[in-house]
Amino acid sequence: MHSNSESGAADAAPHAAESEPVPSGPAPAAPNVPTRPAPRYDEPPALEVEDLYAAYRVFVGASSLTADIKARFTNRTSSTRIVPALNGVSFTVPKGSVLGIVGRNGAGKSTLLRCMAGILPPTEGRITARGRISALLSSGVGFNRDLSGRENIELGSLAVGIPEEDLGHLAVSIAQFAELGEYLDMPVRTYSSGMISRLGFSVAAHLDPEILMIDEALAGGDSKFQEKCAQKMHQLCTDGRTIIIVTHGLKLVELLADSCLWLQQGRVVAHGDVDDVLGRYREFCQMQPSDTEADEEA
Repeated sequence: MHSNSESGAADAAPHAAESEPVPSGPAPAAPNVPTRPAPRYDEPPALEVEDLYAAYRVFVGASSLTADIKARFTNRTSSTRIVPALNGVSFTVPKGSVLGIVGRNGAGKSTLLRCMAGILPPTEGRITARGRISALLSSGVGFNRDLSGRENIELGSLAVGIPEEDLGHLAVSIAQFAELGEYLDMPVRTYSSGMISRLGFSVAAHLDPEILMIDEALAGGDSKFQEKCAQKMHQLCTDGRTIIIVTHGLKLVELLADSCLWLQQGRVVAHGDVDDVLGRYREFCQMQPSDTEADEEA
C-alpha cells in the first residue's frame, strides 16, 4: 500500500500516440452474478487524491539523444518544455465502489492511474491508498518479455505476497482465464498484443486485490473475452473490492460504475452521478472535432 506519498516531478517523455476510440459501442452482456453490496461510505475511503499535479519534461524539436549530442558540440543547453498532465486533481473513492474515469486523449486519465498505482511520482499533491493495489495499466507493462507467461505470473504473485506453495495453482487459474494454452511456458515476446492484454487482466484480477485499477482492460481480446472480463469485474464488485476503470467504453462505465470522473486537460470537469457526468461528456464529445494530436497516455 502506498499512503501519504509526496514526490518530485516526473522526468519522463510522453508515451506514443494512439487514435481516439469512439466513446460508444455495445455494452457487455450483463453477467449472471449476485447483487453487489453498496459502497462503504461509513468507512475511510479506499483512495484519497488531494490537489494532485503531474508534468512531463520533453525535449523540443528533437529526441533526447539528438538534443544531448547537439548541446555537447555547440555548448548550448538542450531545449526542454514542461508539459502539464494533471492540474490540481482532487477526489475520493469510497471502499467497495467502482469509479469510471473518462476523457478524451491527452486528458490525463492514464497519468492519474499511474500516480495512484505508485508508478509515476506526482509533481505535487498527496495520494492516500488504503488496501492492496493491483493494476493493469497498459499492454505489457510490468512483464519481462524474455520470461514465460508462467514465470511472469509467479514473479507478480510473489511481489504482492502470495505464498510460494500457492503459485502453481494460481498460475493454472490465470492461464486458463487468459486462454493461453501452450503459450503459458513460452516467452512473452512471442505473444500477440491480444494475448498480452488477456494475460495482464488475468494477473491483475486474480491477485486478490483490495483496490483494482484497470486502464482499457477490455481493449484486447475478442468480444467473448471482453464479456468474460466484464463478468470477472462484476464478481470482484460483489466481493466488495474497490475498482477504478479508465476507459473510452462508456457503456462499461454505465454497467459497472457507482460514480464517474471526467478529466479534460488535466483538470476535473465533473465528478459524481454516472448518468449526469456521462450525459455531459457525450454532449461535449459531439461538439468537439476528433482528436488528431498525440496522446500522452499509453
